[in-house]
Amino acid sequence: MSEAQTYATGKRKTAVARVWISAGSGQITVNGKNIEEYFERETGRMIARQALELLELVDKYDVKATVAGGGHSAQADAMRHGIARALTTEDPERRRPLKRAGFLTRDDRKVERKKYGQAGARKRFQYSKR
Repeated sequence: MSEAQTYATGKRKTAVARVWISAGSGQITVNGKNIEEYFERETGRMIARQALELLELVDKYDVKATVAGGGHSAQADAMRHGIARALTTEDPERRRPLKRAGFLTRDDRKVERKKYGQAGARKRFQYSKR
């Protein structure tokens, strides 16, 4: 571990990303794997990198993340949130562009629970007249 690390937590749905950023060459590690190995889809990798790309810091920081819960899409969003928070902790001047892009806002939407006597959260069972 390098000496100057900044830590932040990112969340989305039920996914939680613990993110450490440090000055480096742009290497991103997720749960001990390279980002290309962990996020098989390009969209997941793109979403996770968005905060760094916005500030043009992709090749200036190494990112080490531990993600748990949710699916790959939610985990990528949680990583983006965590990276953005870590970048603002390190330099408060970065807050404005990240806030404008919406990367610092925690997306609090979650799956609504299924209710008893119903087919799903909102859907009802089919009504039978006779």
